[in-house]
Amino acid sequence: MVSRLKQKIFQTIHGGNLVYNTCWEDPRCDRALMKFDQNSRIVMLTSAGCNALDYLLDNPISIDCIDVNPRQNALLELKTKIIQHADFHLLFEWFGKGYSAEANALFREVLAPDLSEYSKNYWERNLHFFTGSRWRKSFYWFGSAGSAAFMLHKRLVSRPHIKQKLEDLLVCSDLSLQRDIYEQLEPLVLDGFTRWLLNRHVFQSMLGVPQMQQNLAKEGYAGGMAGYIRECLRNVFVEQSLTENYFWKVYLQGHYTTDCCPNYLKEEYFPVLQKSVPRIKTHTSTLSEYLKQNPGTYTHFILLDHQDWMATHNFPALEEEWRHLLLNSVPGTQFLLRSAAQSVDFIPKFVHERVEFQSAANFPSLPIDRVGTYVTTLKGIFKY
Repeated sequence: MVSRLKQKIFQTIHGGNLVYNTCWEDPRCDRALMKFDQNSRIVMLTSAGCNALDYLLDNPISIDCIDVNPRQNALLELKTKIIQHADFHLLFEWFGKGYSAEANALFREVLAPDLSEYSKNYWERNLHFFTGSRWRKSFYWFGSAGSAAFMLHKRLVSRPHIKQKLEDLLVCSDLSLQRDIYEQLEPLVLDGFTRWLLNRHVFQSMLGVPQMQQNLAKEGYAGGMAGYIRECLRNVFVEQSLTENYFWKVYLQGHYTTDCCPNYLKEEYFPVLQKSVPRIKTHTSTLSEYLKQNPGTYTHFILLDHQDWMATHNFPALEEEWRHLLLNSVPGTQFLLRSAAQSVDFIPKFVHERVEFQSAANFPSLPIDRVGTYVTTLKGIFKY
């Protein structure tokens, strides 16, 4: 009964909201592992679309973005239309600063006529995400993940001694000093209330983490999800410099800066994106449905972490998905998946017979993962 209720809560949040307002996987690692090039035909889950735009810098033939949540596709479509029809200044206002004084005019006069019907209607209802006219002044405080981040952010900055230390942390360029600041911050940030909140299913659902993945993450960590997140935070704030870590900074400050942001928000790449962004197509469906309707020869599949959920909730669907993935692969096709599990043992046996998997830990030259919230990253190569 409790399990069904938790599943219903997750489905309600995930099925009725924009969940992800920014991608939570490091494309720098993806590009190093996958080695996209001018012959690449990529199929991936959409999320917030940031990484699809990043992959375009490697000049692939096509990128097909799949998501069962049409709001995620609407977000990527909005980004692509701004890139196509506006200039870099406006793109950075919308998705760098998180708001634009010209949002209403640009949408009405330029963007709306070229958006799909669903995306046009969705953004007509939710353009306030970008206008800065309400008490949440940034796009990055909207969507369910953004709302969860906003709640924590407001609680932290309401206490002056924590606010000052956070500001010091964000501008710190010395790793040793950064560690010292974080060690002071950790017990203040992860206090009793925050640990309680992090262990609540509703809060994790807002972040897009289903119960099954929560269970995987909690294995081996005292304190449940709070313990898991504490280790993730230490991996990021103690072991690596925050200088280029736009993933965590955007949720600590509500916006990006020109020197710490995704590649699609860097002016030097804007002309490349304007030229190549028509290669991105969005599809609202499951991955299996997409591959059944669009069979082809694909070189890369970016699976994010969604198979964690399928492994425990719907294993037959996981098996079906892998059958379609293999049917649309050729020798050398690559797969990338992440997991909250320390040992990924849910990949069907018939897949291992045809795909060779390696952990990202086996690639010593791989760039540091700036997100730090996934225990396992696997790369697979289709053999036959």
